[in-house]
Amino acid sequence: MIRTLLLLACAAALPAAETFETTAGPVKITPIQHATVLIEAAGKVIYIDPAQGKLEGLPKADLILITDIHGDHMSQPNIDKIKGQNTVLYGPPAVVEKIEIVNAIANGQTKTWEGWTIEAVPAYNLKRGPSPAQVYHDKSRGNGYVLTFGGKRFYFSGDTEAVPEMLALKNIDAAFICMNLPFTMTPEEAAAAVKAFHPAVVYPYHHRGSDLKVFEAGLKGSGVQVKILEWYPK
Repeated sequence: MIRTLLLLACAAALPAAETFETTAGPVKITPIQHATVLIEAAGKVIYIDPAQGKLEGLPKADLILITDIHGDHMSQPNIDKIKGQNTVLYGPPAVVEKIEIVNAIANGQTKTWEGWTIEAVPAYNLKRGPSPAQVYHDKSRGNGYVLTFGGKRFYFSGDTEAVPEMLALKNIDAAFICMNLPFTMTPEEAAAAVKAFHPAVVYPYHHRGSDLKVFEAGLKGSGVQVKILEWYPK
């Protein structure tokens, strides 16, 4: 009874979720914080980058996807909070080297799991870095993911600039796009990228310090719906 009350209290504290109807049933996507996302569908629970936010009391994960080695995406202590006995974990090889990841998925690879198709999309910097000879995110190190379920395709960019692999995406129903300086993109760059691959709806996430009004203005008249969720608890 106490555990049930704790779960209900935690669920009530979460931001509003988005629900997408698919041929395999509804997919519910809840923002947790920054890049941390909770996905629920067909009785299964998926987390992407469970590195920030309050995870205590949330349902145990059936699947965890990690995009990058940076601390706002990868956290072994937070993974341990939601990891169950049979949780499956996927991450790029660079993540596998650092934490307890069961399965490696490299740029360009595709896996299937419980009715989901998981495509690893390269996520990297083209020009931004701590010095002229370095970038913050090296090519081939991090993944974005396209998750397909019941005919719907969901894209989570991870840490990236507007790389060719992103711009070439097709038939994305919902895109979660990063934007924050100095590490990824400006709102203007993110809007231009979204125009190029034209998802049905886009959600800015991983956007701490960014002006979302600029992002929205950049997509005005494009036909792409922009939806703003609560990624940073007040």
